[in-house]
Amino acid sequence: MNMLLWTDDIADPDCQPLLELVAGAGYDGIEVPIFDLDAGRYGQLATRLQQLGLTALGLTAPGPGTNPISADANERQRALERNLRSLECAAACGAELIAGPFQAAPTVFSEAAPTDQEWQWAVDGLVALAERADELGLTLAVESLNHFEHYLTTTAAETAALCRAVSHPRCGMLYDTFHAHMEEKDVRAAITGCADVLAYVHLSESDRSTPGSAQVDWAATFETLHEVGYDGWFTIEAFGNTHPQLTRQMRSWRQRFGSERELLIDGERFLRESWSAAYGVAG
Repeated sequence: MNMLLWTDDIADPDCQPLLELVAGAGYDGIEVPIFDLDAGRYGQLATRLQQLGLTALGLTAPGPGTNPISADANERQRALERNLRSLECAAACGAELIAGPFQAAPTVFSEAAPTDQEWQWAVDGLVALAERADELGLTLAVESLNHFEHYLTTTAAETAALCRAVSHPRCGMLYDTFHAHMEEKDVRAAITGCADVLAYVHLSESDRSTPGSAQVDWAATFETLHEVGYDGWFTIEAFGNTHPQLTRQMRSWRQRFGSERELLIDGERFLRESWSAAYGVAG
């Protein structure tokens, strides 16, 4: 479960009861938002996750002023340092994988199509991150975002091509059903085309609410993931409107589900039933 449903700082001790809530709902792991880049804060979180039997996965994103494909060399260096610190935080909380749009900062646009130079800057940055991830025992899952949030890689094919250009075993891609619903013409073709570098999957409904309640083609998604042999993590990503900062960032002004607890329980049930139906195994 992606903890951004509630908070962008699950390492805060006041947020720890949420971990018990997620574990009690039957989840196997949580996705830890990593935006505070003080690695020391994540050690206690790792201990508590182990006690609850929850695996940690990380999620981060660069922002304005730390764009990995900025024309400013100093900003590219700041972006690299910022991304490297996020890897160290992920390792500190015991994560085995960290996901995010490491290649370019979301909502930062050049007002033009991406250039070959920007592509190469992205590759160079990801190579450096993959090498550090290897030292830390982490896998990178590079996320493509829709064209309202990104311009370098907005489809599975583009993100897969970027990962292939990096050509490092620690650099794979994240397939997100929300962004795919907006950008892909054929879900089956999109998943099949990126299968060789697919490292992680976000299950996110077309309106960011409970998976299975809106327009994503879930049957095609799960069936194709099974067909290509995907056996990695499935993480539910949804956003509400109870956290002021997250509400502003995600433009999530309207509540699209009953409650966070209901989404947690209904989402877990939907995930396991869908997985069981496609993979032919018990949830």
